[in-house]
Amino acid sequence: MVLPEGLLKILACPVDKGCLMYLADEDLLYNPRLRRAYRIVDGIPVMLAERAEPVSEAEHERLMGRACEAGSAVPADSADATGVPVAGAPVPGAARPLPGHRGRGDPRPGR
Repeated sequence: MVLPEGLLKILACPVDKGCLMYLADEDLLYNPRLRRAYRIVDGIPVMLAERAEPVSEAEHERLMGRACEAGSAVPADSADATGVPVAGAPVPGAARPLPGHRGRGDPRPGR
């Protein structure tokens, strides 16, 4: 099930409040900075910090590779404030960041 765009605009990691990668075909939201995965159960994201699943190094590489393979990754100089490259334009079935989130270090005034 694909989450509605309106919902994706307001979702953020409950721990670091940063953007998440959305993997629609895996029913998963992923925080590559903390290496935590949040499952989507019956179309509802389970955004509780205590329910997040730790992600191994191998799984992290796989998830990040999916974003790169889909051609949606941006150059490292376009990384978020933590230095993790953030996926760009949405590609169906590919990992992508949730729209409207800039993560920590947002350079816009008042953010």
